[in-house]
Amino acid sequence: MPTAPSPLPAAAEAQQPPSLLRAMFARGTPMLWVPSGYFTMALTYMMLTSVTSIMFKNLGMDNGQAAQYASYLILAYTIKPLFAPFVEMYRTKKFFVLCSQLIIAVGFAAVALAMSLPDYMVIMVFLFGVLSLIGATQDIASDGVYVTSLDAPTQSLFCGIQSLSWNIGPIVASGGMVYLSGWLHTHYFHHAAGSFGADWIDAWRLIFFLVAAIIIVAALWHARVMPDGARAENAPTSVAQAAFLLQDSFVTFFQKRDVWLMIGFAFLFRLSIGLLEKIGPFFMVDPVAQGGLGLSNEMLGLIYGTYGLIAVLVGSLLGGMFVAKRGLQSTLFLLCCAVNIPNVTFLLMSIWQPQDLMVICAGVAIEKFFFGFGSVGFMIYLMQQLAPGKYTTTHYAFGTGLMGLCMMVTGVVSGHLQQMLGYVHYFWLVMAATIPSFLITWYAPFHQKH
Repeated sequence: MPTAPSPLPAAAEAQQPPSLLRAMFARGTPMLWVPSGYFTMALTYMMLTSVTSIMFKNLGMDNGQAAQYASYLILAYTIKPLFAPFVEMYRTKKFFVLCSQLIIAVGFAAVALAMSLPDYMVIMVFLFGVLSLIGATQDIASDGVYVTSLDAPTQSLFCGIQSLSWNIGPIVASGGMVYLSGWLHTHYFHHAAGSFGADWIDAWRLIFFLVAAIIIVAALWHARVMPDGARAENAPTSVAQAAFLLQDSFVTFFQKRDVWLMIGFAFLFRLSIGLLEKIGPFFMVDPVAQGGLGLSNEMLGLIYGTYGLIAVLVGSLLGGMFVAKRGLQSTLFLLCCAVNIPNVTFLLMSIWQPQDLMVICAGVAIEKFFFGFGSVGFMIYLMQQLAPGKYTTTHYAFGTGLMGLCMMVTGVVSGHLQQMLGYVHYFWLVMAATIPSFLITWYAPFHQKH
């Protein structure tokens, strides 16, 4: 899952951060490894949990199966707090980063090779499951290097670079790789663009080889420039101690005041987004006769990887400024409206099925802009209200894990529901799913003063 910077102590935040220019050109600067580290994390995550759904559909799966299989791959990222303490026990964090990246690269190459086998789909899904576990381990170790190698002012300084670097991953994966798959399919292998089936194997095999090469290069680069990462102060020294810390973090989590309302908020805030995440791209590429817009992979990659991602980045920036100026408690419900109400653009496009690319791009950009604008409130709420306490970082991870669980559950059922209802009625369901988000946001507790 995408990981926001760990909440920092107030005293640390008050320190004067170093000059960005001086930090960027200092010897051993984090600029050498923070951008590449978080880009590699995001590329792995997006290839496994988002791009695979498009690939499954290209290969002939129906919407239900494609969304279901891709959503299962979120599970490892959802439960990563459960095995994070055990990663702390052995070797260095850099060791786990390098090992996980090498295994991921070999795994993607193995996926490409497996696509030549008769029962390639079974083997491929199994490999993706293994890679999701390794990818979650990469996230744990990379975050660990960031948190333990940088002092608090430098963490604050590089927070924006960290977030921007992560967001380049979706641009390359959901934009560049999907676009390239379509270009290879039609222009290099000369297959028909509008058909789904085994003809797509040729293009996707090259895509996975390319991703494997990128991650191998990243691993070699990180072997040279990434620091080892310091050992956390409360790092367990034995399996028994790691198990105790995990148990204690659960106990203290459920002792928080109004914890069930905060759990409900973490799970339900993005409910409608979870129903839309996989089906939105399917709607774009399905034929017009089946209720879709009939776009090619190339156009889908262009729209989501450029206009959509730019809209998310701009929305996130403005959302952060909005919260900083007016405070979270007074703006949280407005941010919830921003996340949910613009989903109506997909309902309108399913009713009218526009063929004008400007209209389609505008619809996606509107939805993504307001998603980025409103989602800032969700992450800040987890940091400021859910996470504070004895195990701040772990409890923050629990909150993001609940969000991931929501995305997995809604993703698993979304394709089957869409097939039952058709696109128009399904997008009406997405709008109805905004109601629980509004209710839980209205009653979200604020006990920590900021």
